[in-house]
Amino acid sequence: MNQKNNFRVAIKYFLLVIFAIITVFPFYWMISSSLKSGFEVIQTPPTMLPENVMWSNYSTAFSMAPFGRYFINTIIVTVLSIVSTVVISILSAFAFSHLEFKGRDLIFSIFIASMMIPGEVLIVNNFKTISNLGMIDTYTSLFIPYAASVLYIYMLREFFLTVPKPLYYAAKIDGAGDWKFLWKVLVPIAKPSIITISILVGINSWNAFLWPLLVTNNENMRVLATGLTAFQSDAGNQYELLMAASSIITVPIVGVYVFLHKKIMNGISLGGTKG
Repeated sequence: MNQKNNFRVAIKYFLLVIFAIITVFPFYWMISSSLKSGFEVIQTPPTMLPENVMWSNYSTAFSMAPFGRYFINTIIVTVLSIVSTVVISILSAFAFSHLEFKGRDLIFSIFIASMMIPGEVLIVNNFKTISNLGMIDTYTSLFIPYAASVLYIYMLREFFLTVPKPLYYAAKIDGAGDWKFLWKVLVPIAKPSIITISILVGINSWNAFLWPLLVTNNENMRVLATGLTAFQSDAGNQYELLMAASSIITVPIVGVYVFLHKKIMNGISLGGTKG
């Protein structure tokens, strides 16, 4: 029996190692290629490590495109997206979990049903609205259509429902209004879920491509993802520069996820547990 269990454990870990290699190797190859010379990056057979480390590829990529501006734009849009999504999710989740009003459950059911609508279906309508409002090439256009998320409202609502109702009633008796109870009691308790939502929103905003591509025509308003696409035409077949630019975009957000993945998993598990 023990041998059988040991064999299963060995197979499990073997598969995990294989999947880990498959997942990590593209990132390794991207970074390795970004440090190679133009000849070495296309030579056959390929080399796993650069023979001569070419840190200059990064400075060359920066000089060929305004990646500094793209970084600033991406950070601004990411921060705006996080703040707006978190605030709207907190207020909406509190309304659907603790406030009593007519049609509350029906409205929430409609919200949940809307999650079945693919986001791509809404892009044309959102673009027409943004265009008619004259918001093309603005920071507002880059984040406002996604300032609210039903998924995150649902996550926070489920967490708020785990807070005992007597605590809410006791706060009301002590003179605390709904607003004070929300920000002084619920929000501190829900901190793990709020941190998780902030991280997920930040990652999605950082990686956003299609929507920023539609609403930005000015080079100075591009974010990193769309800036990289434009950079491809400038770099041409200089793959080492393309890999350097890709590393500039990818490494920061991957590092954030690796560093905070435990908080993400913890927040998701708490937000999805009721009772």
